[in-house]
Amino acid sequence: MIRGLYTSGWSMKFNNKRMDVIANNLANVNTNGFKRDITVAESFPEMLTKRLNDSRSISNPSGRIGTMELSSDVGEVYTYYNQGSLMVTDNNLDFSIYDNGNSFFTVAIVNEDGDIVEAYTRDGAFTINSDNLLVTKDGYPVMGEEGFVTIYDKGFIVEEDGTIIQNGEVTGRLLIRSFVDTTTLRKVGNNLIMVAEGSEIQPFNGTIKQGFLEQSNVNVIKEMVDMITVMRAYEASQKMVQIQDETLGKAVNEVGRVG
Repeated sequence: MIRGLYTSGWSMKFNNKRMDVIANNLANVNTNGFKRDITVAESFPEMLTKRLNDSRSISNPSGRIGTMELSSDVGEVYTYYNQGSLMVTDNNLDFSIYDNGNSFFTVAIVNEDGDIVEAYTRDGAFTINSDNLLVTKDGYPVMGEEGFVTIYDKGFIVEEDGTIIQNGEVTGRLLIRSFVDTTTLRKVGNNLIMVAEGSEIQPFNGTIKQGFLEQSNVNVIKEMVDMITVMRAYEASQKMVQIQDETLGKAVNEVGRVG
């Protein structure tokens, strides 16, 4: 019964985390370039159990009574970086990347040490700030291959390879990073992504589409079905805790009663 309480309790904890991830996916269904997450379960290793405050027999001086598993927990939160659908906006400040999902616009952010470092995003809803810099909606400067991207021609054109043309002249190229292994990427908030040190970069083989925005890759119907499944699993584990608690109470109060 004690083992059952542990198993059911950890199951409730796991499903609670799954629910948090699903809720976050649904909350960002309309966020440009958002990538859906899923929870990956892992089993706890077997734990040695022993009697406490109990006399130890000659045949079992250690008091050990076997092993016990505590069900499963969240091993990691995995992100699907597959391509989202494209939406036409006809706004020349909107951009999308069309590829297999492993390429990103590069922006500049300030880290905790005050240094300017690269971060990455699939959200191409850019604007121009007071310094004529191309920036994200949160104000992060968009990077080109030669530094910050400056826009002085409102009718500028960005070709499919990221080349920027203003007043008929090439003025730069968007810095697009493509990563070999997307498992080295991690979300850091504000629809931005950072990479682990030493992540391998490969040449960009996709296309840049001006006047388009990439939508999230969240499937609302699938997320709702998953949410219902998780709710039922949570309720079942909760019911098991109640049943085992009642059974344990009867064992303590009634078993062995004399008369």
